[in-house]
Amino acid sequence: MESRAKAMGHGIHPILIVFPLGLLATSVIFDILYLITDRAGFQISAAYTIAAGVIGGLIAGVFGLVDWLSIPAGTRAKRVGAVHGLGNVVVLLLFAASWFLRLSATNWEPPAAALGCSFVGIVLAGFTGWLGGELVERLGVGVSDQAGVNAPSSLSRGAAGRPHTRGA
Repeated sequence: MESRAKAMGHGIHPILIVFPLGLLATSVIFDILYLITDRAGFQISAAYTIAAGVIGGLIAGVFGLVDWLSIPAGTRAKRVGAVHGLGNVVVLLLFAASWFLRLSATNWEPPAAALGCSFVGIVLAGFTGWLGGELVERLGVGVSDQAGVNAPSSLSRGAAGRPHTRGA
């Protein structure tokens, strides 16, 4: 079942999710570095990466919703996709809460509740990421109907469902 929202032959959602996931994971690393070193700057970096990650997650989520809406009702893929999507909403809410808790702190210093939200959020993101893998790798959601080890490039004319000819 192919992705509905595509750019240059590939699903937009899987292209975009690497950015918020990377940013949110990096914010947790900055928090850990701050806790270990107590050096100024790590907590500010964490706050900025959280903000960018939440914004990026909202954008990626829109394209994930477009793909989820095209999954046939009553299927395992629809159920797994719903848990994946709702779980990611919770992840974004946890990181947003972490950001708001830091907002009122002096010099963005994270209170324990902010750290807790981020740490729980990244663990949940690992689980929802696994569910995303389940959707693609086991259930074939977002995979081109013409996928195969010798399939033409998604940029070639043959990838769009038209006959592929030599030299085209």
